Amino acid sequence: MDLKHKTILITGIGEFIGLRTAQLAIAKEMKVCGMQSSADKAKKAQNLGAKVIIANITDSASAELACQGVDIVVHTDEIAKEGGSLEEFRKINVDGTINIAKAAKSAGVKTFVYISSALVYGFNYPKNITEEGPLSGDNNPYCQTKIEAEKALLQLNNPPDFGTIILRAGDVYGPGSIPWIVRPLIMMRQKLFAYAGDGMGIINHVYIDNLVTAIFLAIEKEAHGETFNITDGQETTWKEYFTCLAEMAGLPAPF
Repeated sequence: MDLKHKTILITGIGEFIGLRTAQLAIAKEMKVCGMQSSADKAKKAQNLGAKVIIANITDSASAELACQGVDIVVHTDEIAKEGGSLEEFRKINVDGTINIAKAAKSAGVKTFVYISSALVYGFNYPKNITEEGPLSGDNNPYCQTKIEAEKALLQLNNPPDFGTIILRAGDVYGPGSIPWIVRPLIMMRQKLFAYAGDGMGIINHVYIDNLVTAIFLAIEKEAHGETFNITDGQETTWKEYFTCLAEMAGLPAPF
């Protein structure tokens, strides 16, 4: 698929992954629009020239409006936090995903890319797990609802009329990443940073631009019905990662 001049809708367009996707889509001369529940975050995308509907993805009327005239949807919006009820996570991660997917299908969107997570394998998945590996909710609302959303999308997959693509991203880092850049640096500067165990656990990381490159490659190849693990393919320990981060910020190693 030639992406030039195609219209792409990005949910969560003012968030970390969504905003970078918008930037690179514009660089590819695509027509970019989005959905964002926060007006303040929407401004970031609007400043790029993107047309943004400020609404929640659970709102059916807004989802239907957003999908009009769209060729491709990249769904990045989600709830990802440490606490919360299963019902709270399910409302956005499952119901919201189904809502925007059905709106896209009804509007004639041809490609729907869902940004899932490697955590669908649970927190302690085996090294070098493949896409055929067993899924595990680990009694965690985030893991469980990402699995549920994936299953719902596969049921909607019906190319060439409507093709879904699932990308299971590792730990996404890069400029502006709250959990992997911003928050750790704040904690380091306050001398409050700590990590679990001996720091030899492996971070299954993926740089933001590598993830976005994978998004566009999957669209170009029309990989409908496929699921892909997306990481940098490197084994980096917690200690190695955060030592490097500290050095880049001119801070002493936090260990």
